[in-house]
Amino acid sequence: MGKMDHIEVLQAELIQMQQEHRDLDDAIEAIHERINPDLLSLQRLKRKKLALKDKIQRLEDEITPDIIA
Repeated sequence: MGKMDHIEVLQAELIQMQQEHRDLDDAIEAIHERINPDLLSLQRLKRKKLALKDKIQRLEDEITPDIIA
């Protein structure tokens, strides 16, 4: 697999993770709107969203690494 193929695979993963992150946002918002929100589920979703955000950041860094001159 060439470098370009690897980058394309990473970009596809990134797009998928970003969509999942947006979906978690929607799920969290839906729980917030309930009369009696399930706080445990809310906490779990927020943790999952934060972990996903970290993965997205690492993937973005791998796709476009900082160039130190």
